[in-house]
Amino acid sequence: MSFRGLVQGVFRQSMRQFSMSSARAGSKVVVIGAAGGIGQPLSLLLKNSPLVSELALYDIVHTPGVGADLSHIETPAKVTAHMGKDQLAAALKGATAVVIPAGVPRKPGMTRDDLFKTNATIVLNIADACAQVCPQACLLIITNPVNSTVPIAAQVLKTRNVFDPRKVFGVTTLDIVRSNTFISAAKGLQPERVQCPVIGGHAGETIIPLTSQCTPAVSFQQAELEALTKRIQFGGDEVVKAKAGAGSATLSMAYAGARFTFALLNALSGKQNIVECAYVKCDEKEFGVPFFSSPLVLGRNGVEKFRGVGKLSDYEKKLVEKAIPELKGSIKKGIEFADAEMKKRM
Repeated sequence: MSFRGLVQGVFRQSMRQFSMSSARAGSKVVVIGAAGGIGQPLSLLLKNSPLVSELALYDIVHTPGVGADLSHIETPAKVTAHMGKDQLAAALKGATAVVIPAGVPRKPGMTRDDLFKTNATIVLNIADACAQVCPQACLLIITNPVNSTVPIAAQVLKTRNVFDPRKVFGVTTLDIVRSNTFISAAKGLQPERVQCPVIGGHAGETIIPLTSQCTPAVSFQQAELEALTKRIQFGGDEVVKAKAGAGSATLSMAYAGARFTFALLNALSGKQNIVECAYVKCDEKEFGVPFFSSPLVLGRNGVEKFRGVGKLSDYEKKLVEKAIPELKGSIKKGIEFADAEMKKRM
């Protein structure tokens, strides 16, 4: 087998079914923050996918170099590079999906909330531009703190009268990826066979892995379950510490971001029975908060159906009860920030 064939084979196997369908005509994906630690490997994965016909890269620096580099790869996706505020609209025009990993990464000792002010402003500005240039596009938000940045984007779009709750996603896929990886290691299973849903939010104790609903079924002693849950919840801290100030989870986040993007693009093109967890606008009466991550059926317009959280164990119920107050605070903080900033613009 040729080196090219070997690389493509490994890539497609690692992405499983998510990048195997043909793209619908005109599937343009925009990566905001394409020159960053997540943005570059994410863009590489997207460039290799047949689901992407056009890949628009945007950042405030270095985008032309990243674009030139990716454009030499022998796959069909057309690459365009855009840099600076004046080129944002051109990057967004005609977008099917806008993936947003832009922002300041965490350093040792920092929480996702420490990043709030800088990253909240970035997401607000991007969402406002999307509202005016590509209001029908799906927004896939990776920028932390996701528990707040997704409500910010939703509020901006609502203020501009273009909010579609089916099309704004907080990408929590890395929590699922970590759950699958850690569970498979603990039980000696093949990682690609393990599927563990994760609900709640995307920060610390708001991350709630539903090990009771894992496929294949697994069981743990209570102490082991608590340790596993904590590792999943604070897996990002593990990476930040290991990188010793050199960054946060970039490669695994890029993989997770690509996995969710491929799942969504497949659904938008008509592929059936695609289920992914994501942090989205939900029924507050059902979930206790206006934004929550849970298993979703994706379809041609984004979120097609909420699958619900299913039957929870007593331990998982306690995790949800503990997470709700923190989620409420993060959501409120994001909405208040967006309202204050948009008031200045309207």
